Amino acid sequence: MPIYDRLYVEFLYYFNEARDYFECHEVMEELWLEEGRNPLYQGLLQIAVGLYHHANGNASGSIKLFTAGLEKLEAHRPVVLGIDLGKLLDDSQAYLRRLARIAEAPFAPYDLDIVVLDEQLAQLVEQVKRNPPRHEED
Repeated sequence: MPIYDRLYVEFLYYFNEARDYFECHEVMEELWLEEGRNPLYQGLLQIAVGLYHHANGNASGSIKLFTAGLEKLEAHRPVVLGIDLGKLLDDSQAYLRRLARIAEAPFAPYDLDIVVLDEQLAQLVEQVKRNPPRHEED
């Protein structure tokens, strides 16, 4: 039975439930650094930061981060860490194509979710949803 890091579970919560891509970045960067800069975590981090940049009107930064994240994640499809990475990659590529066509479009997060396949992981995310983490403000 896999054991999922608390920061990874929080990342999924912020990505899918809260849609808080800044917090996605914060928790995944911490995990990425703790885990020796794993390219898989970096790729997930870059997808979230791509969404964050687009939400803040930085389409070129968003395109750059999406592209870098896709390159790092491609080798890990279809399923990894209890998620459907293949679907996330396909959805992210579609998002990137749309973003490239209408680079200055207003942000509309269109169903870019990470599908959780592992029931244990889904339960952990649900627990975080019921009791969201409280991060200290700097």
